[in-house]
Amino acid sequence: MVQLTRIYTRGGDKGKTSLATGQRVVKHDPRVTAYGTVDEANAAIGVARLHVPAEVDALLSRIQNDLFDVGADLATPEGCASVERAVVEKGLAGDYLVNNAGFGMCGDFAQSDRGRLAALTDLNVRALTDLSRRFLPGMIARRRGGLLNVASLAGFMPGPYQAAYYASKAYVLSLTEALAEETRGTGVRVAVLAPGPVKTDFHTRMGGESAAYIRFQGLMRAETVARIGYANFMCGQRVIVPGMINVASAAALRVAPHTILTPFAARLLKPEDDRPDA
Repeated sequence: MVQLTRIYTRGGDKGKTSLATGQRVVKHDPRVTAYGTVDEANAAIGVARLHVPAEVDALLSRIQNDLFDVGADLATPEGCASVERAVVEKGLAGDYLVNNAGFGMCGDFAQSDRGRLAALTDLNVRALTDLSRRFLPGMIARRRGGLLNVASLAGFMPGPYQAAYYASKAYVLSLTEALAEETRGTGVRVAVLAPGPVKTDFHTRMGGESAAYIRFQGLMRAETVARIGYANFMCGQRVIVPGMINVASAAALRVAPHTILTPFAARLLKPEDDRPDA
């Protein structure tokens, strides 16, 4: 799957350049190109796949000359290299990076497609690590910029029936918190955004729309997640969990014993079609 990396630059060589991965390319449907909050002075934060809201569409029309896209399969090392190469060839430096690219899988791990499982690991884990490593040193050297990795509330717990996806988000959460500490005092912001379920087509695409977790937690609007994520990122918060219910859930998940938590998660995550009484 080709992922669209949107690059926004403002102010020429002395301005700031921002990259946001994870805009899924779908033929014949340009509406799927997604943006979160775009701040003209600092960053283009694309943290959710959604139809473009009118206010963001208007903003993009004003800054379209400062935007360009790179289509690449980020699940491959060559894809990540092509994003870095595009930035260098434009004479730019990546001041802000939003690692949003990723996808989920739902169902029994033992029955999952091995190729798709490898692609999930490559995109959710390897690509995020690779891109962070490519752009973070430059930020540190310039003593400015930031890295925002998109994880999930899923990263705080094991997730039976979405095992690989939950594990990938636990990796993102752990890596980002560690990098935030390593870059303390460098002038670079490093943070992880960990939303609960968001109202996009993500759940349907991975086959999890019938699972009980959606009814149990509800869905946040993608625009709300983007705004909260951006505001808290710019304020220097390391772990950003949008929504009071999700904040309380994250706090509980950090201390709850997995012997209790994991069976409960299994009941929420198992697709209804796979239940014995379905």
